[in-house]
Amino acid sequence: MKKSERIGDFVEGLQAASAASEFDRCYLGYFECFNSQLYYEAHDVLEHLWLKDGRNAPDYRFHKGLIQLAGAFVHMKLQHEHPSHPKHGRRLRPARRLLLLASENLVLFAPRHHGFDVSVAMDLAVRFATLIEKGSHGQNPWDPKTAPILPVPKDFNKNTI
Repeated sequence: MKKSERIGDFVEGLQAASAASEFDRCYLGYFECFNSQLYYEAHDVLEHLWLKDGRNAPDYRFHKGLIQLAGAFVHMKLQHEHPSHPKHGRRLRPARRLLLLASENLVLFAPRHHGFDVSVAMDLAVRFATLIEKGSHGQNPWDPKTAPILPVPKDFNKNTI
């Protein structure tokens, strides 16, 4: 089974994806996965839409920023779960880089875009990047008990994007 088929099947099974909405199932699936601490899946689900739309799509950098945000949390989660692992133990530097890149891409769409409060994601990215830096890349600010939740986009009137 191809990755695109696997992601398509995965999205079909998500609760948010089955709700009646004017948003793409992959877009909604991203938030469901992220808020369930399934960061790798959030990354993959939105990447599926991002690659399908292509580089010239108006939302290219918006989706890229959200994908980078999820990718950073993949790094932090793995480092938290395996801090002494030779590879996973060194994931905080790449996490910080992804957080800063996510913020740079998302700022173009602030304060709101496609029903999403972009400022929440930007604040989250900057806050975690700062915490990683303050901990000299040795103290992980992510904890499953206090993992962040992104607000799920609300349907919008197309005239108020």
